[in-house]
Amino acid sequence: MYGDAATVRKILTESGDTWAVVGLSTNRSRAAYGVAEVLQRYGKRVVPVHPKAETVHGEQGYPSLDAIPFPVDVVDVFVNSDLAGAVADEAVAVGAKAVWYQLDVIDEAAYDRTRAAGLDMVMDRCPAIEIPRLD
Repeated sequence: MYGDAATVRKILTESGDTWAVVGLSTNRSRAAYGVAEVLQRYGKRVVPVHPKAETVHGEQGYPSLDAIPFPVDVVDVFVNSDLAGAVADEAVAVGAKAVWYQLDVIDEAAYDRTRAAGLDMVMDRCPAIEIPRLD
């Protein structure tokens, strides 16, 4: 498990409320759609990041992290593991405080790079599962 309970709690409660959700589109059958909805219910601002740059859950979408014109606190990653490392590197480049890889998204080298850059990181976990446990 990458990211202990203390790191999970810190990201969910202290890292900030602006979450870029990479892979979020208007496709209701995708996990990102439901997870983003849960994050919003818990007070997070969810920013969709997807090549289509669609508006989702009332929030303007952007084609990439570097296209977002305001600071992002956490980058939540819903892409395949082979693409996730580049997203973590982009999160570092845009000044995010944390990176969260969803269930089954694992890239150990990216984890090491991201942590070395000073960001908190969790892999293979779901914030929609973890956040209700904080109550």
